[in-house]
Amino acid sequence: MERQQRRAVGYLALLAVVVAGYTLAYQVGMLVFEGERVTLVHAFHIVIETVTTTGYGEDASRWDTAGILLLVDAMQLTGVLMLFLTLPLFVVPWVERRLEVEPPDSVALTDHVVVCGYTDRVAALIDELDAQTVDYVVVEPDREEAQELHEDGVTVVHGDAEDTAVLDAVDVRDARAVVLDASDETNATLALSVREVDEDVRVVGFVADPSRANYVRYAGADRVLSPHEILGRSLANKVTNAVTTEVGETVRLGDNFEVAEMPIQRGSALDGSTLGDSRVGEETGVNVIGLWTAGEFVAAPDRDRELDRSTILLVAGDDDALAALKARTLAESRAHDRGRVVVAGYGDTGTRVSEVLDENDVPHTVVDREDRPGVDVVGDVSEEETLAEAGLADASALLLALGDDAASVFATLVARENFPDVEILCRANDTRAEPRLYAAGAGYVLALATVSGRMLASTLLGEDVMSLDNQVDIVRTRAPAFVGQTLREAAIRERTGCTVVAVQRDGSVEPDPSPDFRLEDGDALVIAGTDDDIARFTDLADVRPGTP
Repeated sequence: MERQQRRAVGYLALLAVVVAGYTLAYQVGMLVFEGERVTLVHAFHIVIETVTTTGYGEDASRWDTAGILLLVDAMQLTGVLMLFLTLPLFVVPWVERRLEVEPPDSVALTDHVVVCGYTDRVAALIDELDAQTVDYVVVEPDREEAQELHEDGVTVVHGDAEDTAVLDAVDVRDARAVVLDASDETNATLALSVREVDEDVRVVGFVADPSRANYVRYAGADRVLSPHEILGRSLANKVTNAVTTEVGETVRLGDNFEVAEMPIQRGSALDGSTLGDSRVGEETGVNVIGLWTAGEFVAAPDRDRELDRSTILLVAGDDDALAALKARTLAESRAHDRGRVVVAGYGDTGTRVSEVLDENDVPHTVVDREDRPGVDVVGDVSEEETLAEAGLADASALLLALGDDAASVFATLVARENFPDVEILCRANDTRAEPRLYAAGAGYVLALATVSGRMLASTLLGEDVMSLDNQVDIVRTRAPAFVGQTLREAAIRERTGCTVVAVQRDGSVEPDPSPDFRLEDGDALVIAGTDDDIARFTDLADVRPGTP
């Protein structure tokens, strides 16, 4: 029974009890106070007239005693109160529902993405799809949730995706992919329903428990993603990049041209200098696309921008240039070692972090509250003694893979206060915790929903959209509106905020093209920017869905 129905039943029951009680009270009151006997039906009639405020009853001339007058006054007040109660509980919601624009029960789309369920990671996916002008529709079984999404501008259909008729209504047969983002059990059922409608459409699902991934595949999913595994690998790659001499994961744009992130260590040659004074581009050959500072991305930073341990450079260049810059981002004391890491939290994410660190031969110590295989130190990482026992004083980095954001914030404060030289990387379960973690002293924060949502977008959109697990995408796209113009004339950075990293022409790559580079028909631009920046570029460059 819906909430509104339960309210109505309760209200009617209360009304019946009140009217029955007053009917008996009036019959008895007339006999006791006025010495007159009235029938039950007559008493009921008088109560209805009084409670509904349509009149005070034809017996008014017979009321002489204080007792009966007080009873009638009570009935009048009760009627008014119940009338006021009726308005907000029933009348107002009824009027609001009549004024609401109901979410549609069908759409007419092609080459779109059908999303079954709505979560924070789906919200991140939608941002990516909007930036690439890819249509989508969310199928939401809860009417109120569907209504809220519809009012927020999300393309949504109210219906149960387990119903094949609903899948037909969202044109699954013409979709480029279907995303399953409900519970593990529901995702398996959804996969079966999708396959009943279309055997060929691509199906990508999520599982909270990685051990259940095979069952969702058996049900018909082409690929199954585990958010905790994705986040664990991403965190491990970030910490490996931060504490070792290796460049880490890159986005390769050509045979010898890549985009990479470069965290700056405390005490390195770049720590405390400005971008201009560091002469990064001149001395290493890289192109600085942008940088992150305390989680905020700055595209094309000016030369006066100060660099410190909270800065992560986003650069492009060949292997030699990236290696040269990497050497300058490392503190002298860590330039030749792999830096031990303390991993706090040994759940699904922490376990995956430990496995990837093992794969990369990065020494690490695992801390957890529970004593179980794989845990080296048992204790609370929000306590200085536990961190000291884990050897954080001699470690290069602390990686917090905790399941509670408040605990992560507090542990970050403790670690930053007592071990100021250590690099701190954090998992965030809620994107709203990211600014608090940066304020507490974290150097790098990855949110579970954001990382998994962007990974999903890369999976769906293919190799032309390359996510860096953060706020920025590297996108390979044509720009029909700019053909025949130089990059200076197109003014892409000024008009959209995107940076042109390279131009691909006839199978070759032109890295860091000059402002006088003239675009030709068939050129593919490699641009870097946030979702909003790329959306502006897509609109300005007249990019259409399916543009090769």
